[in-house]
Amino acid sequence: QAVENPTSTEIQDVCAAVGLNVLLEKNKMYPREWNRDVQYRGRVRIQLKQDDGNPCLPQFPTRKSVMLYAAETIPKLKTRTQKMGGSDQSLQQGEGGKKGKGKKKK
Repeated sequence: QAVENPTSTEIQDVCAAVGLNVLLEKNKMYPREWNRDVQYRGRVRIQLKQDDGNPCLPQFPTRKSVMLYAAETIPKLKTRTQKMGGSDQSLQQGEGGKKGKGKKKK
């Protein structure tokens, strides 16, 4: 029940489509993240409960329920399905490379 490399925008899109109040903070990132690329940045804040403590949406009472829904829905996004179709060809073109990487004879 996991998604490989989910982005903050994908999580935002999935949660906003179901009707949750979502706030995306683009420049936030986990302090121990060693890779500082733009694709690894972003924090998604979701309002699960109203001021009185009742859930905003009954199908999402906890953070875990939102995460499971996102893990189920993100692979079905159009951007994910289009990338998966074309990635096989690009991987095959990149294979190969130099041969004979052994020691040089004197």
